Amino acid sequence: MNVMQETAGQLLRQWRQHRRLSQLDLSAGAGISQRHLSFVESGRSRPSRDMVMHLSEHLDVPLRERNAILVAAGHAPHYPQRPLDAPELTAANAVIRQLLDGYMPHPALAVNRHWELLAANAAVYSLLDGAAPHLLEGTVNVLRLSLHPDGLAPRILNLAEWRGHILTRLTREIDHSADPKLVALHGEIAAFPAPAGSPRRRASLAGECRIAVPLRLKGGTGPLAFLSTTTVFGTAVDVTLSEVTIEAFFPADRETAAMMAKIAKKGP
Repeated sequence: MNVMQETAGQLLRQWRQHRRLSQLDLSAGAGISQRHLSFVESGRSRPSRDMVMHLSEHLDVPLRERNAILVAAGHAPHYPQRPLDAPELTAANAVIRQLLDGYMPHPALAVNRHWELLAANAAVYSLLDGAAPHLLEGTVNVLRLSLHPDGLAPRILNLAEWRGHILTRLTREIDHSADPKLVALHGEIAAFPAPAGSPRRRASLAGECRIAVPLRLKGGTGPLAFLSTTTVFGTAVDVTLSEVTIEAFFPADRETAAMMAKIAKKGP
């Protein structure tokens, strides 16, 4: 979503169209007249602060973009955007750390909305053997690290399936946020060499009792299988905190649980 040099009305219209709503749909759902909405979108009427907040809420606009619409309408931003290490976020940081440590001996990490690594527990680093140094330097993008040919991709046993899952999830996130950086990331990852899916493997999936797409990795002493979970701060009103996601990977079988416990006991 382009937020540069655009009026509040133009931005609201872009979000309405992005949500695949007509003016009639939005005005009816938000409880305002279609004529007033048309005036707002065309720039004939400058929306009040309350109107921007009301329409943004109805359109499920992310907090960062709500601030941008407010500024475009001539109002001050409503949602604070602090660095993650700001004193005001000390309690939230403690929660993140407690969750990451509490998931041990299973891998867990925290990322921002662009999948850039914020923090991770020791179990994550124990699985990064073989990843190229350039993928671990500076700002680490977790999706790039996992699917890059020089990253974890050669060790992912179900790479075609996992890659498809990641690209589908990224598409959903783009649909929600309209974030151009995520669009670029999707294009970058989609351009990585695509693994040849196994027809026999795909055919067998229908006969399996599957509950989720697993992540299957080559381990040092055997294959590892994980099921992933996602945790967010559901009531965040700080932009930075609203964009934090904690990804955790739990053993999908007893062998993986035993192997991760052994790795944790061994230590770095």
